[in-house]
Amino acid sequence: QEEVVESGGGLVQAGGSLRLSCVTSGRTFSSCAMGWFRQTPEKDREFVGAISWSGGDTLIADSVKGRFTMSRDDEKNTVYLQMNSLKPEDTAVYYCAAQLVPWSINWDRGAMDYWGKGTLVAVSA
Repeated sequence: QEEVVESGGGLVQAGGSLRLSCVTSGRTFSSCAMGWFRQTPEKDREFVGAISWSGGDTLIADSVKGRFTMSRDDEKNTVYLQMNSLKPEDTAVYYCAAQLVPWSINWDRGAMDYWGKGTLVAVSA
């Protein structure tokens, strides 16, 4: 059974850093593009970033560009979201997602093939 599981969330002060991990299992996600999204009770789920199957291409949302980066380690079946200079407005549940293509420019929520259950990031002022 395919599975996408996020971890690494928690409470951090503004200006701090966190690294989220997304571990996949049950199929060969190493050939898939992977993405991160986030959602708060007030907002729809929004795109944060994506990385191609090879790690050679990344796409980062303007709202986090320069602060967040993505990487992947396919030997560990893991995709990472490094979050630096965190702000209170980054507080959200962060979700990992996969598309069954090597790379995509379409990161609408409806284009995802797999979702994790999310991990909560809370940034205090």
